[in-house]
Amino acid sequence: MNNRIMENKRINGNDLIALGYKENFALGEALKINKKRLGFTREQMIVKFTEVLTNPDAYLEDAIFQPLVAALLNVDEVAKNVITLKEGKQAYKIYGKEQIEDGALLQMDVAMKLPVAVAGALMPDAHQGYGLPIGGVLATTNAVIPYGVGVDIGCRMALSIFDVPEEHLYVHHDFYKKVLLDHTKFGAGHGYLKHERVDHAVLEHHAFETNDFVRQLKDKAWTQLGSSGGGNHFVEFGIMEFKESDMALGIEKGRYVALLTHSGSRGLGATIADHYTKLAKKVCQLPYEAQNLAYMGLDTAEGQEYWLAMNLAGDYASACHEVIHEKIKTALGAERLAMVENHHNFAWKELWKGEEVIVHRKGATPAAKGVLGIIPGSMATAGFLVRGKGEEAAIQSASHGAGRLMSRTKAIKTLAPDALKSMLLDHGVTLIGAGMDEAPMAYKNIHEVMAAQEDLVDVIASFSPKIVRMADDGSRED
Repeated sequence: MNNRIMENKRINGNDLIALGYKENFALGEALKINKKRLGFTREQMIVKFTEVLTNPDAYLEDAIFQPLVAALLNVDEVAKNVITLKEGKQAYKIYGKEQIEDGALLQMDVAMKLPVAVAGALMPDAHQGYGLPIGGVLATTNAVIPYGVGVDIGCRMALSIFDVPEEHLYVHHDFYKKVLLDHTKFGAGHGYLKHERVDHAVLEHHAFETNDFVRQLKDKAWTQLGSSGGGNHFVEFGIMEFKESDMALGIEKGRYVALLTHSGSRGLGATIADHYTKLAKKVCQLPYEAQNLAYMGLDTAEGQEYWLAMNLAGDYASACHEVIHEKIKTALGAERLAMVENHHNFAWKELWKGEEVIVHRKGATPAAKGVLGIIPGSMATAGFLVRGKGEEAAIQSASHGAGRLMSRTKAIKTLAPDALKSMLLDHGVTLIGAGMDEAPMAYKNIHEVMAAQEDLVDVIASFSPKIVRMADDGSRED
């Protein structure tokens, strides 16, 4: 292998284990040090890690490696306070297993060993994340897991179906494109200037007065109210097709112009997630392989604080979608036939087999019997309006989308821009923003994903994207 490539290749956990490190908190400290890119070559870092492991006393005063030395010398002491996981592999239902990577399966296996875990399920769009895999559903007893909820708390889909025939979108394409450009803003950290901001009842939410930490987030929340995140978040116009009339929604068979949005709780939710994940790890020490699943009891002050903050973030995410949809509805001057909204990256109090549990859906859609949900594909593939069947084995859940087939890094390195342009042209899609990491080829086949969950939802209508806006600054907030 080329020496320059070897020097730049980052050391990983397997490399450290090969040197003799154990899978415990010392390994975690070593990986933290390695991430800092301290100016050493890969081979020099290997030598340093070997020396620290062999003779930790020599590095007691070393500014770089002292945290690793402390972890190595206190492994036994730390272990005394670590919560013991359940033994053996606990059963859980997997949908579309052939499409799910091993990393996600391993993460779900670990989650099911938590002492508070009651039941679990893995959706067909699942892929590896932090803590609970994305697409993972986990029911616990009286405990909430910040990384079981996710970083973008309350991330959701919102759909407005307008009393506008599909031809209007094609004839007035440039008008619809301008509406998106004029009334949406994207990207991590981006928001509105003071004279552009809108007011909403969520800003008066009592949870903003919970404590000083949450209180100081209010201005950031106001700044970003009505904006969308980076990564896979979008605002798009498309065609909604009902092959049969839906009496519950009051929509007749036909094809309509619709607005579909995907975003979450922006900086508010991300800051809450980071703060309470760190707090959970302090009060709940788990074995190394499970440390990102640190939980807080709902009978503790910390657990109650997070629960209030999580629900605030969820209400705020909903308010962001409401602002976007109202702005665009006003700009169109259209009548709305129906609006449907559902969220993921959240925890709910629900009954499961007669017992109250906390159901974490990290990248999974609620699908209780009769509950409406939206499962999108990608910027150029179909999405679906669905109605839940209440399947107990899935803990009344379904997928939240197609799910990633490849990492963002791999997509950027391997997918061709010309292939994306050709696919967009074939599907009649106008794209504003986004990068190759969001190309449809980076996602699983949505039709295969839907086929794997026929027991979980009924399809009510399909959505075909036509004008799609996403972040174009490379930010990630999903």
